[in-house]
Amino acid sequence: MVSQAKWYTIVPLRDVIAAKLSVQLDQEPKAKATGKKPAPAPYGANKGQSKTQKNPLFESRPKNFGIGQDIRPKTDLTRFVKWPQYVRLQRQKVILSQRLKVPPAIAQFSHTLDKNTATQLFKLLNKYRPETKQEKKARLEALAKATAEEKEAQAKDSKKPLFVKYGLNHCVALIEAKKASLVVIAHDVDPIELVVFLPALCRKMGVPYVIVKGKARLGTVVHKKTAAVVTLQDVRSEDQRELATLVSAAKANFTDKYEEQRRVWGGGVRGPKSTQMLRKRAKAAGQALSVANAQKL
Repeated sequence: MVSQAKWYTIVPLRDVIAAKLSVQLDQEPKAKATGKKPAPAPYGANKGQSKTQKNPLFESRPKNFGIGQDIRPKTDLTRFVKWPQYVRLQRQKVILSQRLKVPPAIAQFSHTLDKNTATQLFKLLNKYRPETKQEKKARLEALAKATAEEKEAQAKDSKKPLFVKYGLNHCVALIEAKKASLVVIAHDVDPIELVVFLPALCRKMGVPYVIVKGKARLGTVVHKKTAAVVTLQDVRSEDQRELATLVSAAKANFTDKYEEQRRVWGGGVRGPKSTQMLRKRAKAAGQALSVANAQKL
């Protein structure tokens, strides 16, 4: 007898498993169809899913703001602007003056005259603005003409008009001679060393002084860009009462408070991030931290 050879075919295991699964799925009984309908959705469930009917006359054209595509709408880009160096420096200077401890001699310049009193003061100063070059030339020519025409009596009677005095050296000389009725100092003089000694000098000489906002505002009074200090020497009789009111306000707000302010340091104000960090630490420790206590730390 001749033995017959048997040939076997090798089938992958995954094909066998897949074939068995398909047979089992075919043999599962199908669910019988019933005539019951599913329960309706609760009221308002499909409210947001309702499709809005689009008008065929208006075509939807979504914009693409990629590179080289549609132009972006204009937005506020202030925080992304590279500001000039002088702007950055003056902003950093303001922040530093708030963060760092400032000695009392410099910190006193942050306490300025209130708005209403400052308005009255500048109204008075504007009445005594110095004459311009053209006005001075005309006055001197009229004086010389009167003298030439032998009107000496009239020439002697014509006094020099009353004006505010400006210039640091001139004002210091008037204060030292006790000829100044009121001294007006700007709060933002740079460098501050130019005027840092004036409050102490005015107090020593018994001259009333005020600190106002804006060297540029003082400069407009005397036809200059800026003025560090301006002095009122004399005023007309109709303005004596107004000057007396300003002098009393200057004494109450500055001269009488000099001893108090010379002990008070300025600055030391923390930023919002630092304050928030301290508040979180205090909360974690079970303590209450107020804003005033946070600034002292």
